[in-house]
Amino acid sequence: MQASGRLYLLPTPLGDNNLTEIIPPYNIQLMESLRYFVVEQIRTARRFLRKAIPSFPIDDCHFFELNEHTAPNFNTEAIVAILLQGHSVGLLSEAGLPCIADPGNTMVMAAQEKGITIIPLVGPSSLLMALMASGCCGQNFAFNGYLPTDKTLLINKIRQIEGLISKYGQTQIFIETPYRNIAMAETLIHTCNADTILCIACDITLPTMDIRSMSIARWKKIDLSYLHKRPAVFVLGRHTTHT
Repeated sequence: MQASGRLYLLPTPLGDNNLTEIIPPYNIQLMESLRYFVVEQIRTARRFLRKAIPSFPIDDCHFFELNEHTAPNFNTEAIVAILLQGHSVGLLSEAGLPCIADPGNTMVMAAQEKGITIIPLVGPSSLLMALMASGCCGQNFAFNGYLPTDKTLLINKIRQIEGLISKYGQTQIFIETPYRNIAMAETLIHTCNADTILCIACDITLPTMDIRSMSIARWKKIDLSYLHKRPAVFVLGRHTTHT
């Protein structure tokens, strides 16, 4: 009986990085052996593979797009069949870790249900790196994805998650579309308590990386124009004390 292939969860860079600084050599060695890939966008996946392995035989590969548009009709069974035939498959996100803030988890669940081995590989996570650098509690935290775009709903959501910080000490992490960064920061500053800690982590892992963590009261004195159209992670928390 032919052994099934493995589903490798392949991290990708968060920007136009030197790959040797971000992606472990082991990951690249594994990618060389793969010919089947589930990706968010074929074009960016091909670009990443060519950058990682200049001689990679792109034309011999099979790519399947799994993103917010294709997810409702994505044929996970077809990929599972490929795995059960003994072919290993690589799952790539657009940036960072697969299945974190992207729909790749549906593919992983389908493979799990068939007993296929899942191999998550080491790589950058903007969410965890922002949390690491924020100084906020890393023992209890939640990722909220994108907050509502409607102003009233947004303010209500901010007050709700700030309540979780106050009641449980639970750090709150979320993201925003880069062109709305300034509007998000302004809303946070006008809504949150003065002593709440806000960390805004921009361009994580890039040479232009900028991570600032301070109280809302201090943020009120900051020129926010530097946030415009920069990939960012927002972290809300509070000062922690140790006894």
